[in-house]
Amino acid sequence: MISERSTDLVITGGLNVYPKEIEDLIDALPGVVESAVIGLPHPDFGEAVSAVVMRQKSPWGAALTEASIIAAITGDLANFKVPKWVYLVDELPRNAIGKVQKNILRQHYSPMRPK
Repeated sequence: MISERSTDLVITGGLNVYPKEIEDLIDALPGVVESAVIGLPHPDFGEAVSAVVMRQKSPWGAALTEASIIAAITGDLANFKVPKWVYLVDELPRNAIGKVQKNILRQHYSPMRPK
């Protein structure tokens, strides 16, 4: 869906962030099964880059933390692209064809952060 792709773009502080670039870095980390990068409301930036990360059920996955993920990718990204928040989950919501439903992630995690 084209409308879905346009909402995939995160605009933070007037700068465009393409989630795929960040997802590729996070997905390459040991212990990560898959990630989804979304924009969540932020009072200063409009949207904050945020990552929802599905962990492996292994010692590698158990060792992942918000801080360790941010630290691991910080050197590879411009500062405005580094996620402000990382949520660790056991499963990502999917539609009938297996695509991650980022709209559901936005709805679920938006109330958790200041608007």
